Amino acid sequence: MLKFFRGFMYAVKGIAVAVREQLNLKVHLLALAIVSVAGLYFQITAIEWAILFLVFGLVLVAEMLNTAIEYLVDFVSPEFHPTAGKIKDVAAGAVLISAIIAGAVGLLIFGNRFLNLLL
Repeated sequence: MLKFFRGFMYAVKGIAVAVREQLNLKVHLLALAIVSVAGLYFQITAIEWAILFLVFGLVLVAEMLNTAIEYLVDFVSPEFHPTAGKIKDVAAGAVLISAIIAGAVGLLIFGNRFLNLLL
């Protein structure tokens, strides 16, 4: 059981490192907070919350994996190498795709609500 808790603490430490050191993760967390406030304001349904939590998770996991890949590439290839650059670009592309998906979901959930608020 001690090994389990130690592993849990390593995971929490990893999250803390990523939040402290990665600006993009902070931006994603800010977006998550803003969308959450909008969800509370518009009183979205439980299903809509569930969908938002899924896309929040998608984006945060993609960003964390991208961060881990960047650390690994920098460790094994401290000097520039074209393949190392491709690896980092592909990982960053995965984050971009997840953010686009999250944005599309946000538009589907909040688009009409914001339009109705403006009209």
